[in-house]
Amino acid sequence: MLSVIIGGIVLLGVFALFGKLWGGDISGVAAAMKAFIPVWLMIAIINLWVGVTRADYTVFRELPILVVVFSVPAMIAAVVAWRVVKA
Repeated sequence: MLSVIIGGIVLLGVFALFGKLWGGDISGVAAAMKAFIPVWLMIAIINLWVGVTRADYTVFRELPILVVVFSVPAMIAAVVAWRVVKA
């Protein structure tokens, strides 16, 4: 679980970098953070699917993991986007 969360934070950094490069300014980073959240949700759902189909966990056992795996990087993205827009 920790490695998936760290992977999400790394992916968030990649999104921020490309947002800065393609956007030309800090508003591109905010747009990248907003784009990251649905992408990360899809990746977290795929992680849930892998846990259910490959590791033989039930959906109810995987749901709390989905919440944690999705929430940590998504909250960081939301805070960064909010700070950028606020600044």
